[in-house]
Amino acid sequence: MGKVNEFQNLIEKTVDSSEVFAGEMLHVYRDNIELPNGKMATREYVKHVGAVAVVALTENGSVVMEKQYRYPARRVVTEIPAGKLDSLEEDRLEAAKRELREETGIEADEWVELGEYHPASAYCNEKIWMFMARGLRKGEQDLDEDEFLNVVEVPLEELVEQVLDGTIKDGKTQVALLKAAVRVGVLKA
Repeated sequence: MGKVNEFQNLIEKTVDSSEVFAGEMLHVYRDNIELPNGKMATREYVKHVGAVAVVALTENGSVVMEKQYRYPARRVVTEIPAGKLDSLEEDRLEAAKRELREETGIEADEWVELGEYHPASAYCNEKIWMFMARGLRKGEQDLDEDEFLNVVEVPLEELVEQVLDGTIKDGKTQVALLKAAVRVGVLKA
């Protein structure tokens, strides 16, 4: 990637910003901005504290997956364990460990960072930090009161096929599974 100054012709400058909705998880803003050509425009976007997601890989090469009803999609979604950060300052790895344990009852001996994912950079600042966990130990789930999900194990090779054929539609799950598959040699980059 080039030097910061190389992209100065693309930078938009905030003139003023106002919060138009403050929810428990999402905050919606409307900003007046100055475009690189000096003209004014408006940007509407969502601020989100961020999240973590985990590809929990078993000794036999399966991945711990969840089936969960997602209200905005109005359907049951197949996805990897994930959850939002408690705060902007929360350690990402500790949050990943917490989410895996709460949602599946699993703890892991080995953690590998798979990178950062921006699910909707055109209208949201959310970042999802992705991890792979190995050396799994099973325990008891500790779900939130409003959280209902089924935990299943699916071979990683099968999940890669489901990502590629469109069966798995969740973006963070697609990206994290493919990265993990490359990392462990199931898929070549």
